Amino acid sequence: MNRGSRAYHNGLAAEDIAARHYTALGAEELARRWKTKAGEIDLVFRLDDVIVFIEVKARKTHEIAAAAITANQQQRLLNCASEYLAQNADLNADCRFDLAMVDGQGQCAVLENILAG
Repeated sequence: MNRGSRAYHNGLAAEDIAARHYTALGAEELARRWKTKAGEIDLVFRLDDVIVFIEVKARKTHEIAAAAITANQQQRLLNCASEYLAQNADLNADCRFDLAMVDGQGQCAVLENILAG
């Protein structure tokens, strides 16, 4: 398996791990790898009355994963979320943006509200 293929499959596995984390919290999966012209949202869940947009990062450690989200990715996430809400929900819906970090051992940690100012 080449490097690109391995990274793709590792990303899919990390998304599955993160999705199981949110499902265990009682959240409902709304979308996975939701694509727009602006980019892609890894996961979209509804937790209680909040729509949660989730960026998943798989890295050797949670610390490396946390450092991997760039300002450009944050802007892409905002743009994609706006399109998602316009097409699938109320633009005034409560929402938050989480970073789900999956380490080399398959452990998931979540930073909630990564775009909160």
